[in-house]
Amino acid sequence: MEEMKPQRDSEKKMEASPHQQINNHLQNLKGFYTGSFIYNLIIINSIIINLSNTTNVSVNESFEKVASYGLLPNMIFYLMNGYHVEAANGASMLSIWSSISNFLAIVGAFLADSYMGRFWVILLGSFSSLLGTTTLWSTAMIPQLKPAPCNQLVSSNCSSATPAQFAILLSSFALISIGAGCVRPCSIAFGADQLDNKDNPKNKRVLETFFNWYYASTSVSGMLAFTIIVYIQDHLGWKIGFGVPAILMVLSTLMFLFGSHLYIKVQPDKSLFTSFIQVIVASLRKISLYPSSNTVNYYHAKDSNYVTPTDNLRFLNKACMIENPEEDLNPDGTASNPWKLCSIGQVESLKALLRITPMCSTGIIILLSLNQQTFATLQAKTMDRHISPSFQIPAGSFTVFTIITVTLWIAIYDRAVVPILVKFTGHPRGLSPKMRMGIGLLLSAVSMASAAVVENKRRKFAIDQGLVDEPQKVMDMSAMWLIPQFSLIGLAEAFNAIGQIEFYYSQLPKSMSSMAMAIFTLGMAVANLLGGLLVKIVDRVTRKHGKESWLSSNLNKGHLDYFYWLLMAMCLVNFGYFLVCCWAYGPSVDVAEMPTDKMPERNEDTSGIREPPTV
Repeated sequence: MEEMKPQRDSEKKMEASPHQQINNHLQNLKGFYTGSFIYNLIIINSIIINLSNTTNVSVNESFEKVASYGLLPNMIFYLMNGYHVEAANGASMLSIWSSISNFLAIVGAFLADSYMGRFWVILLGSFSSLLGTTTLWSTAMIPQLKPAPCNQLVSSNCSSATPAQFAILLSSFALISIGAGCVRPCSIAFGADQLDNKDNPKNKRVLETFFNWYYASTSVSGMLAFTIIVYIQDHLGWKIGFGVPAILMVLSTLMFLFGSHLYIKVQPDKSLFTSFIQVIVASLRKISLYPSSNTVNYYHAKDSNYVTPTDNLRFLNKACMIENPEEDLNPDGTASNPWKLCSIGQVESLKALLRITPMCSTGIIILLSLNQQTFATLQAKTMDRHISPSFQIPAGSFTVFTIITVTLWIAIYDRAVVPILVKFTGHPRGLSPKMRMGIGLLLSAVSMASAAVVENKRRKFAIDQGLVDEPQKVMDMSAMWLIPQFSLIGLAEAFNAIGQIEFYYSQLPKSMSSMAMAIFTLGMAVANLLGGLLVKIVDRVTRKHGKESWLSSNLNKGHLDYFYWLLMAMCLVNFGYFLVCCWAYGPSVDVAEMPTDKMPERNEDTSGIREPPTV
């Protein structure tokens, strides 16, 4: 489509799979240090010219991630101890919070692309995150913003938070979510804007070097959030533990504003979201149109290779049918009303998105399982976390084992496993994206089974040691038994998540490459929302008739192992659903590998008159 021309250069960069991109980045970075002096000097000069801009952007998101991610692992303890929230309710609140943050990333990307531009959206997000972390910090600093201190595991008379106190807490969550939704989808694109110079022959190398450092900073941010911030909260209390993220957001906002007068600010353009809505509206406006296929004129945007729309989802084909060329087309051949007439490319892009939707839905359950690590944090709190006589791992830091597993497996798979698998499968990436997605789904079931077995043993240890009514006491069982479930879910994520993203890249038109991560993010939002709903339902059903809830705040009385077995069953059912979706989808041909000689050329009138191409 004509309005998507500015994206075409970036689309070429996205043709490689995520694994191939990582390999390319590493090889290019190697060349950065080992190439000729003059060659490298050009790259270094290009980077230095824009160093302040890209550094400010990278630091902005890195600080935002450390600040927001650092709040999540221990937040369940803050809700339970500070606001006297039940474990199940707290886990549900955190799931909904994560869901809103992920969903708002779609909104942030839409605002940046269509209306405000990336600079203003990032600035809005930075101030929102700053205000949110400061508000959360104030709840720890000002006693009146929380209920009176009380241990709800010991006393049943703890006063609950007032509506005003909850309102302040939830407003801080909302502001942090808005900030994350604005900053995260825009930062990498805004940083690339600062370096993207089409006249520079080394432009691609400069951008790839920036992407390397961007992804590295993202990984480091996650590691710092789940280790240092959590450690500070555990050992120095909430006042300092929430104060550090607030200070980081101050630095983040100042660093971003520092170079505002130097930034390259790309103006917003029409987005894919608007294009999709236009196709739907145009189809509905022509709902009574049923012309013969031999007499239909279809609207082609400039540089389009499409001749006719496909037969899939034929209702949408009405959006690109030309009813009256005199009314529907401008003198230059463009559509006079994009809400009444869309191009074939627009229609096929929406079809591609709708076609992969069932496959997208198969990844929700694995993400839901991944998001239940709040309960694993509660488990770790009751177990021996010492790795030496003087040091113990914070309960909220066990998530780092998931990150480590993902990172290590990506490196091992790319460097060692793929070359071996290629010899047996003949697939250039070792395993196809769908096969990796399926393996990830099975591993998620194994992870939940491992979690159920460990929790069953932990609960028996607690009962045998007489700790049924003393859930705060640490039992004589090593928390290292939790590492397998964290590592297995990390391995499942490495298979499924990367397989999903690569599948989207291979099946969507290149004009929709940016949608791949947006679809995955939307799946995370749905998984968070469903996870919170599942926790509420399980808690409400299992506590009927005066019984102890499976998800009781006192894990020694509850049955968290039953909940894990339930998740395992859901993972297995989901795998069956995945197989059905694969069968329904049929063979998946990489759109980037389709031979160009099989693409029919359209008959285009180049005389400048308003007659459209006919079929």
